[in-house]
Amino acid sequence: MATLDQRPRFTLSAHAGNPLVLTAASGCRMECFVLADDIIRILVLPDGELHGPRTWAIAPGIDDVPLEGRDRRDLSGFAQTQYSVSSDTDRVVVQTSCIRLTIALDGGYCAWEILHEGVWHPVLRDRKTQAYNFGWWDSRVYHYLERRQDELYVGLGERAGSLDRAGQRYEMRNIDAMGYSARSTDPLYKHIPFYLTWQPKTATGFGLFYDTLADCHFDMGRELDNYHGHYRHFIAEHGDLDYYFIASPATPLAAVRRFTWLTGRPAWMPKWGLGYSGSTMTYTDAPDAQRRMNEFIERCREHDILCDSFHLSSGYTSIGPKRYVFHWNREKFPDIDAFVSHYLDHGVRLCANIKPCLLHDHPFFGQAAEAGLLIRTNAGEPAWVQFWDEVGAYLDFTNPATIAWWKARVQDALLSHGVASTWNDNNEFEIWTDDALAHGNGQPYPARQAKVLQTLLMMRASRDAQREYAPSLRPFLVSRSGGVGMHRYVQTWSGDNYTSWETLRFNLKMGLGLAMSGVSNSGHDIGGFSGPAPDPELLARWVAFGIFLPRFSIHSWNDDGTVNEPWMYPQVTPCVASLIKLRYRLIPYLYDLLWQSHDAYEPVLRPMFAEFPADPRCLIDGDDMMLGPSLLVAPVVDPGQTTRDVYLPSGVRWLSYWSGEAFEGGQTIRLPAPLEKPVMLLREGFAVALNIAEQTFAYRADRRAFAVLPFAGTGVARGGSIEDDGESEAWRSGEQGRWELTLASEETTLRLSVVYTGSHASARDEVEVWLPAADAREVLCVHGNLASDRVDANWRRLTVRVPPR
Repeated sequence: MATLDQRPRFTLSAHAGNPLVLTAASGCRMECFVLADDIIRILVLPDGELHGPRTWAIAPGIDDVPLEGRDRRDLSGFAQTQYSVSSDTDRVVVQTSCIRLTIALDGGYCAWEILHEGVWHPVLRDRKTQAYNFGWWDSRVYHYLERRQDELYVGLGERAGSLDRAGQRYEMRNIDAMGYSARSTDPLYKHIPFYLTWQPKTATGFGLFYDTLADCHFDMGRELDNYHGHYRHFIAEHGDLDYYFIASPATPLAAVRRFTWLTGRPAWMPKWGLGYSGSTMTYTDAPDAQRRMNEFIERCREHDILCDSFHLSSGYTSIGPKRYVFHWNREKFPDIDAFVSHYLDHGVRLCANIKPCLLHDHPFFGQAAEAGLLIRTNAGEPAWVQFWDEVGAYLDFTNPATIAWWKARVQDALLSHGVASTWNDNNEFEIWTDDALAHGNGQPYPARQAKVLQTLLMMRASRDAQREYAPSLRPFLVSRSGGVGMHRYVQTWSGDNYTSWETLRFNLKMGLGLAMSGVSNSGHDIGGFSGPAPDPELLARWVAFGIFLPRFSIHSWNDDGTVNEPWMYPQVTPCVASLIKLRYRLIPYLYDLLWQSHDAYEPVLRPMFAEFPADPRCLIDGDDMMLGPSLLVAPVVDPGQTTRDVYLPSGVRWLSYWSGEAFEGGQTIRLPAPLEKPVMLLREGFAVALNIAEQTFAYRADRRAFAVLPFAGTGVARGGSIEDDGESEAWRSGEQGRWELTLASEETTLRLSVVYTGSHASARDEVEVWLPAADAREVLCVHGNLASDRVDANWRRLTVRVPPR
């Protein structure tokens, strides 16, 4: 270990293979892995030895990692990359077609450049003073970097506050942050140590991912110290400095895609997971819970609220006032099978709450303790923690026996009754004591060093239980807590938010940050979970925002005992019902966006600057977002508003979904924003897939349309939608189809092509194509037959018959 008055002097000791290895006489070691043209990894080992565990984060382009984790020097999944290495007495230079890395032999400091438009742009440098911890301070892991004043920092997963993290400090320590402030609370539920740096002046950016399970801290320029200049830094409580540099020239989205690829393929979940999911703690906490739950179905029918699932809160497990996972309260639910069947008969699936902690008086506690399934102390006793209702002990998912036990309980207690999915909740694994040990697959280590791993393995065990029970069906499950890799298993949400207009505004930014951190299948508790009941306007505005998110669930535990329900306020119930039907109209587009997330690692939600990095106005942290590349959504996040000012990014035209009016980009416009008509604008050159069938709670149908804004001049607009059975695993063997639409604009004509490809048989032989009502150009069908062409108040609607394959 280096002494306090020196820094290590490295030599290049291995340069023929991958990694390159630099060593110092003091025992320090640096390893440089060239993983792709745009990805280089640096591993810094102050004493030459690995101290961190295996990795469960790295899964390049695959569905999962081994249950026991992946060796940190495993290069499988990475293609061999051409690169050059040169060195002299002062430095080593590693260069790919995209990245040039210079490592100073005196101290190991790294300087990074990215090739963009034929020019090498310096983008990142280690701080010249004490960039790493070579014995300067303590046993923690440090990385200090220089900071530019004009940089944007976006990501770090689920964080409160502004989308741009510059000037802030964050702690990643998963906790149960009940009633948090979406503007200021930190830490929260998730542990995702990845962020994007974007440098607008050169239109260049990069991602940094620190592969650690440790509690860690990020300072993005809040701290200032005269001795070091402007800097930002990362600190981990234990482990190694093991980070990935991901080049992102020209577009911020490149690094997001590559980070998502690096950490595994997002789960392809059933289509019903995009429907409205009812939820409240009130129903299952009631003494007559089964009756209260059945009333929900009746109210959906009464108010014609479309619904596909219901999140069954933990009250179903109660004994007295406390909750016991996998236990059914038979007084509340006297006929479990009839209850579940009643929901399924109405097309509503149940997603049951499960928790990873057994209270000390749980009926299974003695059995689990005797079998060694719990996290234990050095003395072999259960490692007691404070849980929701009582003292208990966490199950230890680093023990294969625990995983087997958990899967059996999920199947016996839930799936065997017809429950469709699992809601993995309260799984932050808040373990703080030094004497608690994790099983570690037979190699115990302090449990507090792997809290995030426990969460990942819990959700994986739940998914595997569902896969094994119903192998022909795609698993659907949700988890509140998580870390890097959670997107391979679950849908998630932003936890127990506080009911306020401020939460609405900042949850929007939180969801964007999560999507830019590789986790796209997410949402929020619509209406707010904790605190006062939302007033009618706030509830309606929450719904009008929530319908655009991959997860759409109204959930609450209001202080006054009221329940956030679609029919909560009669004066806005028709509005809420209409908004939910709008959500169902958009499901083909949302479903396709989730397919693009799975297949091409595309984020579903996008900040404006991510789609339009060259427009300076889009760099401003606003309240708008892109839903995929095609749709601009501008929620109302302030009370008393009936209009909404929207800045339209420059370089393209935009079309109001509601009026059919087209607008030039590069200007701010004011649009009507009634409660039932959220502001949404189509982007020129893109098509949005819709389901235009009339649907009711009792009747579902699917009729495809594409809303398109063709280019005013010349250009080709494109869009499509994935088609399959919506829930089975047949897609893995190719049982999928796809609609593809192209619309080539010329001065006086539009050349339209609508084709269907794939082995999954389509249920329809015609689609509608919606164009702006003002576009009177002649339409020529290249593929498909134009059956009708009519104009209503807002749209020109073409019916196109597609010949059978």
